[in-house]
Amino acid sequence: MNLVRFDPFGELEAMSTRLNRLFGSSPVASADADGFGGWAPAVDVEETATEYAIKADLPDVKKADVKVGIENGVLTIEGERKQEKEEKGKKFHRVERTYGKFVRRLTVPTDVDQAQVAADFKDGVFNVRLPKSANAKPRSIEVKVA
Repeated sequence: MNLVRFDPFGELEAMSTRLNRLFGSSPVASADADGFGGWAPAVDVEETATEYAIKADLPDVKKADVKVGIENGVLTIEGERKQEKEEKGKKFHRVERTYGKFVRRLTVPTDVDQAQVAADFKDGVFNVRLPKSANAKPRSIEVKVA
């Protein structure tokens, strides 16, 4: 008889996997209402005095495979990460990265100048800049004392 060391975290992970299988959901994958699913890129949203900056991690995604749009106060970033095909002489031992179509929708604040939105793609990071409109910028008002 072999002795086996008890791993409580391994037991929790196995139980979580069984529950996810039972209820038909995956901790990594989630489907969107548009039929997109599989994965969603991590997104950072930052605010400065003049703009909102959004960064999305999109490694191994080509610029041509990403679309961005803004409509009715919602910014939509969608695209696809394509999976490598197994070729002769190449064998995968483990595939953990998620592939397929994705979509991220973010509500845009009302003070954004939607006509000036700009996006760029560099080193696997997709950057969207949403400048604030001129009338939304803070201004100081002089108060007169009588």
